[in-house]
Amino acid sequence: MYQVIKDSPDELIADLQKHKNDEDYFYQIRGLDRTDDYNNLSPVEKASRIIFLNKTCYNGLFRVNSKGELNAPFGRYKNPFICDADNIHALSDYFNTAKIKFLNKDFEKTVKTAKEGDFVYFDPPYDPISDTAAFTGYAKNGFDRVDQARLKECCDALNEKGVKFLLSNSATDFIKDFYSEYIVDIIQAPRAISCKGDGRKAVDEVLVRNFDI
Repeated sequence: MYQVIKDSPDELIADLQKHKNDEDYFYQIRGLDRTDDYNNLSPVEKASRIIFLNKTCYNGLFRVNSKGELNAPFGRYKNPFICDADNIHALSDYFNTAKIKFLNKDFEKTVKTAKEGDFVYFDPPYDPISDTAAFTGYAKNGFDRVDQARLKECCDALNEKGVKFLLSNSATDFIKDFYSEYIVDIIQAPRAISCKGDGRKAVDEVLVRNFDI
């Protein structure tokens, strides 16, 4: 999606304008990744699809099942802003001016070439604060504590090379103990996704860093 915004903003805007805020249409577009038709979509059409689903699904939630298929329900918004042309053009201009490069690979491989003086920010699926809050459905294979341990080892390797890193995560005892040798700041972060309005409260998160501010 970001690569399309960078390379083909006008084509993306044109394709976004074909979508409609209709429940049956939403589930038709959402269901494309359950069929072979998805493989026939162009990069622009795939980017347009995910933006449309994000703008019209429940609370803009990106969630997938074990097969990697988006499964967030229809959001029932009266007038969602599906095509933000000005924002797409602004992002495209920035991506090109700043020479942004997008990668889609495992985090260890992504930061392997980081060197002293570089800065890395990690925003992994968070360690669940309870058994009922164990949401890691951003990716089809989830992100468990084995992956959290692998991420910690990656941070240690970056630290040894003199690379500054910042990591956000939930403020569980597991995470706080795991990164106890680094600077761990507790912050209050608002939550916008909950089935009940009164459940959308600020929760404790951690920002872990290996550098002074």
